[in-house]
Order: sequence, then structure tokens, then C-alpha cells
Amino acid sequence: MVEVTVTPQSSLADRPVRVQVRGLSPSQLVTLRASLTDEHGECFQSRAFFHADRAGEVDPSRHAATGGSYAGVWPMGLFWFLQPDTLFRRLVKRDVAGSPFLVRLEVFDGLRLVTGPQDQPLASCEAQRWYVGPGVQRVPIREGRVRGALFLPP
Repeated sequence: MVEVTVTPQSSLADRPVRVQVRGLSPSQLVTLRASLTDEHGECFQSRAFFHADRAGEVDPSRHAATGGSYAGVWPMGLFWFLQPDTLFRRLVKRDVAGSPFLVRLEVFDGLRLVTGPQDQPLASCEAQRWYVGPGVQRVPIREGRVRGALFLPP
């Protein structure tokens, strides 16, 4: 049974996570895809193609992607190379304190340049990427023409 995991499942957006896929056949070609929908409903995706090792595992921190959104060993590549489905859109988090970005990670058999609703992943999981840590207080700043926010640690 194929399984994809992200450790830790919930983390701050600037902290590294580890993505691992287990249960594949040795040398199996798979597509690992990350996707998220922002607060405006825009979809962002990245994908990378991997060959499983002899143990039937894929780990982007140890195995090189052979193509897709990037190539080579990039442990956080699936997160760093997220691109919008609609050109010229930017990934911006407005509500930094209220909710995380939910990044869906999926593994597909073979090389998938495009995935549709009929394509079923071998496995999937979800990662929460927070922009503000627990207990951090946000204080709005309005002084003359200056506008901003001050984030105070607990």
C-alpha cells in the first residue's frame, strides 16, 4: 500500500518539512504533486517526477527529481516551486493569523504533466503551513500615514 507523509504535518511556513513516499515498487516512476488554493480561490501547483529507490521509497531530500517544476535534490522543492494555474497571479497570504495554507500532496503512478478529476492518486496527505506561531499577538499600527502590523511573541 502506497503512503505519502509530511513531517511535521503542521508547521510554520518558513520551517522545513520532510516529504516521504513508501510502498512503491523498486524503480517505479511517480509524479509527486503539491497543490493549494489561496484565499481568492486561485489554485497553485508544483510537480516533480521521481524514480523510487530499491526499497520502493521516494524522499525529495535524498532523491533527485528528474523533471517537472524543478530538477535535482530540493527537499522543499514542492513547496518552493508552487506556480499559479492562472498566469500573473501571486501567492499572498492575507489572513496570516487566522488560518494556515493547506497544501495537498499527492502521488500519481507514472509521469503526469496534467492531472484531471478522473486521475486518482496512489496516496495523498495534507500539510498545514502557518504564518504566525501559537500565542503571537498581532497589533495593528496606524500612525499618520504609516500602516502596518506589529507581531509580538508570547
